[in-house]
Amino acid sequence: MSPLGEEIALLIRQTGPIGIDRYMSLCLGHPVHGYYRTRDPIGARGDFTTAPEISQMFGELIGLWVAAIRGMLDPAAQPRLVELGPGRGTLMADALRALGSVLPDAAIDLHLVETSPPLRAAQAAALSRHRPTWHEGLAGLPEGPVIAIANEFFDCLPVRQFARTERGWCERLVGLSAAGGLAFGLAPDPEPGIRAEAPPGALLTLPSAGLGVMRDLAARLTRAGGVLLLIDYGHVAPGFGDTLQALSRHRFADPLAEPGEADLTAHVDFAALAQAARGEGARVHGPVEQRDFLLDLGLLARAERLKRAASPAQGAAIEAAVARLTDPAEGGMGRLFKVMAVSGPGLAGVPGLPPP
Repeated sequence: MSPLGEEIALLIRQTGPIGIDRYMSLCLGHPVHGYYRTRDPIGARGDFTTAPEISQMFGELIGLWVAAIRGMLDPAAQPRLVELGPGRGTLMADALRALGSVLPDAAIDLHLVETSPPLRAAQAAALSRHRPTWHEGLAGLPEGPVIAIANEFFDCLPVRQFARTERGWCERLVGLSAAGGLAFGLAPDPEPGIRAEAPPGALLTLPSAGLGVMRDLAARLTRAGGVLLLIDYGHVAPGFGDTLQALSRHRFADPLAEPGEADLTAHVDFAALAQAARGEGARVHGPVEQRDFLLDLGLLARAERLKRAASPAQGAAIEAAVARLTDPAEGGMGRLFKVMAVSGPGLAGVPGLPPP
């Protein structure tokens, strides 16, 4: 068992089984052994690859989207540009380059919400000329309107899970097996507040941390103005099933096998996040599939422009990147990933997404 696994097992022996949300928080954010505290996990040498690492076109289109949003907001407001979970800074570096090509004199007040020391170092190397300010969480962001980007951020936030039993909906917990290893189990008493109808054995995932983050962001957008652009993998309608997964070296792994050594994520429930945003008075635009969003923003035109100055090998790489980002197959990025925007009530629509 990993060092963090030993620590979690000791915690369970002392206090009893823990919820999936607590387990995810420890695995990803433990101050000593947490996955994101100890490594840069992105890219071929890491555990997963994100869209900005596949092609510069992804970040460039986001930058042009930001430019369009700035033109729709009050020009005197000077909105702050915020990225939640900026990875290695690749998306923001590409976005700012594109933004500067259309708004060369735009003042950029850049804020990054990041808890990982290794990733902060990578972001500093990529974005130092823009003098970003880092924050541990949303609470540190200064007041005022924001244009916020959250690419593959919400899928990493802790969730709670509940299984339908003859007794009702019982919370799924992490405890110890007879051999002393980590194992899934159920709380003995049902959760009284869940009214969903489903057959025995169904699993319900509640994005507990994500709902809190969305409510805070939506309340801010309603109060001060601005837009949040959310890009992540997930589903647009409520449903049942287990989407908790671990990734290690670009392969699926057992979520309980080596705590702190693999990435843990869960599919984003866009319907639940949209409901939370509307509950704070914000407007919700979308969601749509990533394929439709990128094509609507002009991905094919951008690819053709890049290919005109590319070698044959570079041109083939550009075409491969377009195919991967827009792959409509089941499980392909173009279909699995969704895009949704949340704005203050004064914004009627945003580029690339249908109106509320």
